[in-house]
Amino acid sequence: MDSRRGWLHIVQDCRMLPVFVVVSMAVGIAFGKLYGISNFELTPPIDAIKAIFRGQYEFTVPNTLALGVVIGLFLMMFPAMTKIRFEDLGKAARSPKQLLIVMFFNYAVAPFFMLGLAKLFLAGHPDLYTGLVLYGLAPCIAMVIVFTFLALGNNAMAIVLVAINSIMQMILIPVYAKLLLGEIRFDVWVVGESVILYLGIPLIAGFFTRRIGIARMGEAGFDRLKTGLETLSILGLLFTLIVMFALKGDLILERPAIILQMAIPMTLFFWLIFGVVYFTGWGLGLDYEDSVAVAFNSTGRDFEIAIAIAITAFNPAVALATVVGPLIEVPVMLALVWFARKTKYRLFEVHGRVKTANLLDATPLLQRVPAKKPR
Repeated sequence: MDSRRGWLHIVQDCRMLPVFVVVSMAVGIAFGKLYGISNFELTPPIDAIKAIFRGQYEFTVPNTLALGVVIGLFLMMFPAMTKIRFEDLGKAARSPKQLLIVMFFNYAVAPFFMLGLAKLFLAGHPDLYTGLVLYGLAPCIAMVIVFTFLALGNNAMAIVLVAINSIMQMILIPVYAKLLLGEIRFDVWVVGESVILYLGIPLIAGFFTRRIGIARMGEAGFDRLKTGLETLSILGLLFTLIVMFALKGDLILERPAIILQMAIPMTLFFWLIFGVVYFTGWGLGLDYEDSVAVAFNSTGRDFEIAIAIAITAFNPAVALATVVGPLIEVPVMLALVWFARKTKYRLFEVHGRVKTANLLDATPLLQRVPAKKPR
């Protein structure tokens, strides 16, 4: 039992996470190169799920990888959902300042900032240009919850913001797509299907797991499962990285210039948007947990929607640009988790702007550095 707990804490240790991330990326690249996965036409994850329910699923490489993305995201999302006290969702929904910050940056700033970066860096590469603009259209509806979770932010707030963004996307994506890219055709219901698949299912599973667990074991007993659940989230993250990098592993080795061309504007986008929103929250008097939640919800992009639109409405080269996107986004967002945690004390704790409950919950997942004793 002690050895198992020790292994779990090694997986959760913040200092080891970059090593695990790099290893997962390398494993994915090697797997993609070995099997030439870029030669296969990518199956949208939603189509693979539909095929299962229709009894038409075939165990092909594209279908299996599509399911790998779904499984990995579920493993990442589910543990965060089990931590939510659902009565907190109502409190989070009554936070107009936080909601207005996210709405402004997601819909008045982010799409146009990404468009400007595309014009600056990719004007001579029309397919990459289109893929980057597509990537900036919609805010993320899944992984930002995990990044908020890892950064010890307000998970309930993140879920409320994601739910609102999900509704706004269905209304505004066609408008922004036509405004920024011209007349394109795609099924807007793919947005609703993504919400159900990536947000709805983990949320329902987390709700019933928490409810049944507390009913049988009590609050204290359920908290003892926390270490295992948090480890599951990190393992899901690493598994998702392996799958994502396997999708284009051979391409990364054969055509690294494409990765670099996309990486420069995307890295600038994520760091600048996150930094501006994070410090805006700090300047407006938000506590650490809410500042992290609004920053990640304003920064993360919905790569599932971008890939689905690219596959159905554009040529394979545009789809390739959107598939490359999460290979850059996930490592950068993990770096932003590290940045937020590193600045937490200096910006927030010294001013008493941290929720006490979250401080108590934080210890097992990412180790806190003990304060030095005065000499």
